[in-house]
Order: sequence, then C-alpha cells, then structure tokens
Amino acid sequence: MNKRDCYEVLGVPKTATEAEIKSAFRKLAKKYHPDVSKEENAAEKFKEAQEAYAILSDPDRRAKYDKYGYQAFEGPTGSSGGGFSYDFGGFDFSDIFDNIFGGGFGFGGSGRSSKSRGRDSVISMHLTFKEAVFGCKKDLQLNVDEECSKCSGKGGFHEKECSRCKGKGVIVEEQRSFLGTFMSKTTCPECKGSGHTYSEVCSECRGTGRVKKNKTITVTIPEGVATGNQLRLAGKGEAGINGGAPGDLYIEFIVDKHPIFVRNNNDIIVEVPITIKEAVLGCKKEVPTIYGNVVLSIPAGSSTGDKHRLKDKGIKDVNSRRVGDMYVVIKVIIPEKLNREQKKMFESLNSKDLENNKEIKAFNEFISTNSN
Repeated sequence: MNKRDCYEVLGVPKTATEAEIKSAFRKLAKKYHPDVSKEENAAEKFKEAQEAYAILSDPDRRAKYDKYGYQAFEGPTGSSGGGFSYDFGGFDFSDIFDNIFGGGFGFGGSGRSSKSRGRDSVISMHLTFKEAVFGCKKDLQLNVDEECSKCSGKGGFHEKECSRCKGKGVIVEEQRSFLGTFMSKTTCPECKGSGHTYSEVCSECRGTGRVKKNKTITVTIPEGVATGNQLRLAGKGEAGINGGAPGDLYIEFIVDKHPIFVRNNNDIIVEVPITIKEAVLGCKKEVPTIYGNVVLSIPAGSSTGDKHRLKDKGIKDVNSRRVGDMYVVIKVIIPEKLNREQKKMFESLNSKDLENNKEIKAFNEFISTNSN
C-alpha cells in the first residue's frame, strides 16, 4: 500500500491536538477542494486529505492507526487481522464542512452557495522616474466585468427550482477509498450553487450576470513608488457572483530608468565627470539633484570613485515618508588626445614628485620585491 502517512498528509506532528488537526484540514480543504482549486491533481490531494482527516479526527480510529498504521483498516470488512475492525461506510463530510467553514464555503448548512466575491485583477502601469519619485495622477482605461443592469446580476428571468440538485445548490456524491464510502458535497454545476435556474436567459449578459464595460478612472500615485510596488484599488476588480462584492484591482508599477540618476532603495546615485585639472586643483561643481541643482565643493586631489553624500536629497519612502540621501560619485575624465603644448605641460611634471604618491610607491615596492 503506497500511501503517505496521515500526519504527513495534514502536515501536523503526531502530538497534534484535535484543534490543530482540524485547522490543518481546513487549510488543505480550502486549497484543494475541486470547486475552488485550480492546482494540478487537486481532486486527488483533496481526497487524500479527507481520508487522513477521517482517521485522525476520531480518537478511536487515530489510536488504531498510531498502533497498526493503515493495516488497521485493511481487509474486505475493514479488519486488519489484529482482532478488530471498523466500518467507515457512510462517513459524511458535509457536517465537517458546515462546522469548519460555517456554511460559507459553497456547501453550507442550507446547501446553497452564498454570494461569491469577484476575483482580484492585476495590471501593469509604466511611470517615468519623475512620476514615481514625486507621485502623480493617471487616467486608467479599464475593461471590467460589472453586474448586468438588465437582470440585476441574476443571469435570467422567471426563476425556477434547479432540476438537477432539487434546489439544494449542491450534489451529494459517494466517494470510495480503501477506508470505505465517503459522502461528499460539491457545488451543483447546473445552477452554480444558487439552487435555481431561469426559464429565460438574459440576452444582455447571456446568463452570466455580468457584462464587460469600458471605464476611465483617475488614480493617484503616491510619492516614492518603485518597480514592483503595487497599489490596491478596492472594489475595482471583477464583479461578484450572485450579487457578491466585486474584487480588488492591483496596479503593479514599472518605473523607467533615468538618464543619469540610479536609484538604490530610497537613495540616489549620480556619477559626476570632472577634468584632471579639477581633480588635481579642486573646484566648485554644479550637481543636479531631483530637487534642483546644488553647488558641491570638490576637494583638491580627488580621484575616480570618491563619494560625497548630500543628506535628504533622495526619495521619500512610500510607507514611512523618510527621505533618502543622494550620493555623488566622482569620475575623473582622462583626455583621449593632447596637443603639443598640453603634452609639454605633462612632460614637465616632476616624475619623482608623482612617484611619492603612497599608492604608486606601494605598487612599485611590490614589483621590486617580487622581481627577485
């Protein structure tokens, strides 16, 4: 018998309490129930969870399982050869679902499906660097499902009892396993759990209760959003079923790159090119920030990679409102071509003075040591 351990199926330890076992089964039932799950092999996983719960939820069955494993329930009559047997026939999971889900999971106490909330939707929105940093307002074109006004979302006219489920909204089916027979409820596919159908299908929505509509809404984008951030618009998703509430719409942002600014969380990095003369003698340099240009003092003897911090010149945090910093990184530009006078100027420099630089001196010493 190649079956997984019951405790492994439910994801609980062997010391799990009754409440922990019920909680674990609740999560698996919500995840794998065939009426709601889109996962691969959901029906098999749901059945596996049912069987594990049927064993571990009953103290007598659990004790037998802990002692003998699945052998406790083997044999044509449920006996293991260990001198005892148990009849699993007619185990009704509907009572368990009513208790766990409170009648709101599509097969409650009345048997009819409650109103179903519409699905959430996700769309992408491109923003410029400036729009993301300072926030903006955007008009958004949406093609959404809305409740049909002609039939008030019902899908038809002249309501009548569903002939398939007899108004219960669910179909009761038998499921057989090595444990015996299980009674399981699933939403009626004919009436979608409402318990009724219509003599006349609505021509506007063709029985779905929903229609597609184009809408334009204005969205306020907060300051500081970044690529991957999402903005939730409550109630702007798909329409609900049977008069249920609409879902939500999530806008996921994609921020364009800036020509010179690089964002690092809420900090901004900008690389500023300077000439050799400016690097050697120092200078005052006008530097752009997202709040306008500032004048930065570049000290004499600056090198490529030197970094200067401009406090609070970064981006406002979208949640805490803390402001980041800006970092100016120096890049010394080496001229590609020199005229005759420029060459003479560089050649006139005292090479011995230049070689006193600590980095050059350390490098030369390393070369001299390793050449022997």
